[in-house]
Amino acid sequence: MKVVDLSHSIEPGMPVYPGTEGPRFERANTIERDGFAERLVTMYSHTGTHMDAPAHIFPGAASLDRLPAGRFAGRAVILDVRSLAGAPGAWPRIGAAAVSAIVPRLAGAAFLVLRTGWEAHWGEPRYFEGFPTLDEAAARALVAVPGLSGVAVDAISVDPVDSRELPVHRVLLGAGLVIVENLRSLAEVGTDEFDLACLPLPLAEADGAPVRAVALLP
Repeated sequence: MKVVDLSHSIEPGMPVYPGTEGPRFERANTIERDGFAERLVTMYSHTGTHMDAPAHIFPGAASLDRLPAGRFAGRAVILDVRSLAGAPGAWPRIGAAAVSAIVPRLAGAAFLVLRTGWEAHWGEPRYFEGFPTLDEAAARALVAVPGLSGVAVDAISVDPVDSRELPVHRVLLGAGLVIVENLRSLAEVGTDEFDLACLPLPLAEADGAPVRAVALLP
């Protein structure tokens, strides 16, 4: 089995969603002083490659720790939308027609993965604008797919960063799906269907959590 790591490293100075704080690492114990090494890590729950729970948007909705672990792994189908990528400040949309065309392939799948190509801009200011996002009609088409657990993307969000209403988040999370953001290395997968595992940290009442997302290939 080949395993492709789809997760960004969590480290100080990494890109984070505008308005939030980056992770902080502090040396709590050292080998020289204490005989073992341990760090205090402080970070937002949506840092790096992470998963959004319905509780991220809706009060009283399911948090990640209330979902069975089986929801976080399964067959994934890639929808390649790199041709739609726009210039900084543009927000190209993925419409219902593109999603409807791939729906037959989603039978029995757990995840739809949007390959925007925007991981190429990780660490650059333009990472936060110009990536394709679903429109509301496309999101509604996805939540109608039986058995679909979630939508994943190689960009900072499934909505434009300047969106205050977060309509795609609301459609997907409102239907009980999860969202995985900030994937990387989709080019290394080499196929448009694969087994995806993205297990979040088991944080209590988790509105979101970092994940170690991997592609499992024969």
